[in-house]
Amino acid sequence: MVRFVDSVDELPTRETIASMSGLEFIQSIQRGDLPSPPIARTVGYWMEEAVEGKVTFRAKPSFDVMNPIGSVHGGWFGTLLDSCMACAIQTCLPKGQGYTTLEYKINIIRPLFAHSGEVRAIGQASHVGRKTGISEGRIVGVEDGKLYATGSTTCMVFDL
Repeated sequence: MVRFVDSVDELPTRETIASMSGLEFIQSIQRGDLPSPPIARTVGYWMEEAVEGKVTFRAKPSFDVMNPIGSVHGGWFGTLLDSCMACAIQTCLPKGQGYTTLEYKINIIRPLFAHSGEVRAIGQASHVGRKTGISEGRIVGVEDGKLYATGSTTCMVFDL
């Protein structure tokens, strides 16, 4: 169940986040016990799966994320991939740790349009250590199975 909030005061506190493992935190968002991040509403995605080392989002591109030539803006691909890849890293972190994206790279393989169907963004952690985490991601069409984009990220891991 997706749950959004309308105020920064309604977001989980640092103490709440630090009291859970990364997997518990991400799964709490997936279940709707904690709210989805505001960026999810803006970009139009929701969490479909969250297990240790892997997070999958579903998304439907809309008119609001189009660029001037009528295709989906590259920033939409980047935000979606950054989200699933970084959340995959979060699922591997113990209580009291958090992350932030240090860098990410994406490759858009084919365009999406407002009339395109839903896609899945799958993030898979490949290494999570004391200081950094590395993850890969891909965006795949739900109905056509086509690969639309790939990405990789390095996240900085820190104590909350």
